[in-house]
Amino acid sequence: MFRKIREEIDSIRERDPAVRSAWEVYFLYPSFKAVRAYRRAHWFHERGFYFIARWISQRARNKTGIEIHPGAKIGKGLFIDHGAGVVIGETTEIGDNCTLYQNVTLGGTGKDVGKRHPTLGNNVLVGAGARVLGPFRIGDNSKIAANAVVLEEVPPNCTAVGVPARVVKRDGIKVGVANSDLDQIHIPDPVSQLLCEHLVQIERLQKQVEQLTNEINTIKEEK
Repeated sequence: MFRKIREEIDSIRERDPAVRSAWEVYFLYPSFKAVRAYRRAHWFHERGFYFIARWISQRARNKTGIEIHPGAKIGKGLFIDHGAGVVIGETTEIGDNCTLYQNVTLGGTGKDVGKRHPTLGNNVLVGAGARVLGPFRIGDNSKIAANAVVLEEVPPNCTAVGVPARVVKRDGIKVGVANSDLDQIHIPDPVSQLLCEHLVQIERLQKQVEQLTNEINTIKEEK
């Protein structure tokens, strides 16, 4: 247990130049607290103690602003920088040594059943405000730009940007004629952009309604 805790702390120290000490990470970093709470919640979830698992995860969300469903599968070394507003859905799978920034959503579109959320390979970085929505894979070593909305698979070693997101770099080399300043064809579709933005807003409203419903039910039960 202590070895795993040390590994989590070391992974944060390696990627955050603002860290001054291991003690600072242990006591003050919401990312560390949220991931450790997830590990406990996931243990209970895997053994069928779903209420306890959700209680742990919701308590962690209230304390850190990071919501990780206990059913998600997360590898070692996850670093959530800043963390506020991060949401990780139930069927999300995250590989080793991934980095997420604030306001990232690893969510679903509402049209899938079973596996509803994305799978991130190893060493994936997802920028601030990005939305990765659906049951597809983001390949190893890929980067998702800030505020991108990803609705389809991203191959390994790629960089994806935009709404909807498209691959602009692969293995460090720019790809596609879309990089030409004279290109008049491969431009973002404004209708698709608007639909993606509405999809994100609907998902956020659904979560708020669900939260309010749970609070109302709790109040009724107490009465």
